Amino acid sequence: MNEASKRSPRLRLGTRNSPLAMAQAYETRARLCAAHGWAEDEVELVPVLASGDKVLDRPLSEIGGKALWTKELDQWLGEGRIDLSVHSAKDVETIRPPEFHFPAFLPRADRRDCLVGAASIAAIPQGAVVGTSAPRRASQLLNLRPDCKVVTFRGNVATRLKKLAEGEADVTFLAAAGLERLDQSGVGHPLDKDEWIPAAAQGVIAIECRADDAVTTALLAAINHAPTRAELEAERALLAELGGTCHSPVAVLCELEEGECTMRAALFSPDGSERIEGSASFVPGDHAPVRALAANLLARATPGIAPHFRAAR
Repeated sequence: MNEASKRSPRLRLGTRNSPLAMAQAYETRARLCAAHGWAEDEVELVPVLASGDKVLDRPLSEIGGKALWTKELDQWLGEGRIDLSVHSAKDVETIRPPEFHFPAFLPRADRRDCLVGAASIAAIPQGAVVGTSAPRRASQLLNLRPDCKVVTFRGNVATRLKKLAEGEADVTFLAAAGLERLDQSGVGHPLDKDEWIPAAAQGVIAIECRADDAVTTALLAAINHAPTRAELEAERALLAELGGTCHSPVAVLCELEEGECTMRAALFSPDGSERIEGSASFVPGDHAPVRALAANLLARATPGIAPHFRAAR
């Protein structure tokens, strides 16, 4: 038996077992090993089947929301069966259990949505059936194209592409970052951020561990990407102030350039007929303008929008 085979892993990394989640886990392991000079086998990947991967015929908002992506990993992390967990940041609830925290966010990948089945929103055929289970995508699409019909479309990338090929919908949306991580960047057409606002935290890999685990926290801090953290924390702060849920149609984008964050956000009614939008600029870490933006949006919320967010103050 050689030395490598006798060595226990330094860290046990928990991940959902979908192809995209595993790709994100591989990237996290590679960055950890590069930062600390470890061999690959010193970070053990521990796949966990998430509830969100078990039920695919209903929208997440009907069966438990974003917690369905995290609850099994949370349980394993809390029990000490894993040392850290890796998430798509946009799939993580805004309010997390206090016993966990995020020591690291990896550099943000392409934050745009891709449209599959048409070259642009304008090019979607009249009256087309659009497959998505995301309230943001559905309402934003109906705001721009009220002639379209939205049907529930869930599953991993391969599943959704198969459903599209089988004619269950004419077009669908996929995150550009996910396609990139699966080496499928040629699938679909990225949508211009000026026309189509992505989801909060889209394109970000979030790494979580127990808040009282100082050793793992320090190891993960070595791969934290500060500019990504600044954008993501601002976007999550807006969601927290808005008081939205997994039912709430909200799009938000924060971009950090030359030391300043610029945020743009839009709220929609579920049918897309109502839309309000606002923006803010601020230095990283100063969330007072973010809170002010949220308050302004809530104050202007129309009757079709207001019930899906915290009541206007």
